[in-house]
Amino acid sequence: MNPFRKLIGDTAIYGVSSIVGRFLNWWLVPYYSVLFLPDEYGVVTNLLAYEAFLLIMLTYGMETGYFRFASRSDQPGKVYSTSQLPLLITSSLFLGIILLFAQPVASLIGYAAHPEYIRILAAVVAIDAFTSIPFAKLRLDNRPIKFATIKMVNIGLNIGFNLFFLSLCPLILHHFPDNPVKWVYSADIGVGYVFISYLLASLSTLLLLYKEIFSMEWAIDKALLKQMLNYSYPILIIGVAGMVNQNIDKILIPFLVPEDQNPMFQVGIYGANYKLAVLMNMFIQAFRYAFEPFFFSRSSSSATDDPGLYAAVMKYFVIFGMLIFLGMTLYIDIIKLIIDPGYHEGLKVVPLILLANLFFGIFFNLSIWYKIKDMTIYGAYIALIGAAVTLALNIILIPLMGYMGSAIAVLVCFFLMMVITYFWGQKYYYIPYNLQRLAVYILTGVAFYGMSLISRDFTPFMKYLINSVWMVLYLLLIFRLESAEIFQILKRKKG
Repeated sequence: MNPFRKLIGDTAIYGVSSIVGRFLNWWLVPYYSVLFLPDEYGVVTNLLAYEAFLLIMLTYGMETGYFRFASRSDQPGKVYSTSQLPLLITSSLFLGIILLFAQPVASLIGYAAHPEYIRILAAVVAIDAFTSIPFAKLRLDNRPIKFATIKMVNIGLNIGFNLFFLSLCPLILHHFPDNPVKWVYSADIGVGYVFISYLLASLSTLLLLYKEIFSMEWAIDKALLKQMLNYSYPILIIGVAGMVNQNIDKILIPFLVPEDQNPMFQVGIYGANYKLAVLMNMFIQAFRYAFEPFFFSRSSSSATDDPGLYAAVMKYFVIFGMLIFLGMTLYIDIIKLIIDPGYHEGLKVVPLILLANLFFGIFFNLSIWYKIKDMTIYGAYIALIGAAVTLALNIILIPLMGYMGSAIAVLVCFFLMMVITYFWGQKYYYIPYNLQRLAVYILTGVAFYGMSLISRDFTPFMKYLINSVWMVLYLLLIFRLESAEIFQILKRKKG
């Protein structure tokens, strides 16, 4: 098989499974918004933010280290066991410590009445960290089908257990109080079933990966481990900084918002509306899966490396990203029907989060320079700068503006990271980006959204009519500026 076709095929499998999985998981957000009050959903948002941080810490960049060393070693089995056993040890130690000290930890982060939440999430994090290397092995062994299947089974079971515990069990016991379901369900657990569902799904993943887990040599090469840790620690820094940029706000709000302003209510409102930007996230994820291998394959050869092509990719990335931004913001009154009306007060953060995610996507597009030039330390610098800005702005703005301050912090952080990456990138690997054209698309899209706010109090018919005019005008702008190039590309493809 042609290696390039295989690369595209494997990328499509990984990409589709990831995007479909995220989309299916996302539907739990409107489901939770109907079942839970905002302060209850705030518990889910808050604790899952902690989970994201802990998972990065407990994998400590070892997945990337495994890829790097196993792909170049004549003893991949030794690399596998040297990667896997340290994760087994650290994950087990972490789980044991949390199980012993769950109550003090729960009290420290505001869950003194529910130490069971901490125990369950600790088990989820430990399992997910441990299974990260078996998943990496599947990718390195070119087994995308099994990789995608296990991922989808995990997501399907998570959704299924949520539906079972939160909807089916109460329904059965309402009509049949003596049904055996009463032995596995208690209404008092409530939001705890969200975390129980995660745990059961993670346990299923552990079982499905048993062949990869038990294929280890059960020995650690200490010299190799030292090399891997030295290679992986910058990845840990980038990962932690990235989590600060994306999740620290959901952790800080309960500490920085006064109790009389109901901080968990604000976390719930913010978390639900933050996730409405999922379409932009899926677009960025698809872009990453589709184009990163493409960039590396072309940059490896001076004959095919074409900075002008990268500039064109950036332009169309911005165009499609802004179409998503306008599609969601101009028709937000339709999109908001997905979540319960009790969460609608937070819709004002959606345009900021969408734009922030677009800037993050542009940052990712721009960051190809330090990957091509093997200057990944600059990625760590940029991530740390972003993390520092995020922390500072959240600490300053949350007490003043609540969750709206968090949305502003995310926007400023990703904008700043985008700008820094552009200027450093142009110094070390020049790409002829058409900044004027990019600015036209971004500023015009934001301006059309701003003008749409004038009609927000009109009747629904008039509002949708006017907003549709803005969308048509934006499409006409794209056609006016890009039609010649688009027709040329299509003609070349036919030829």
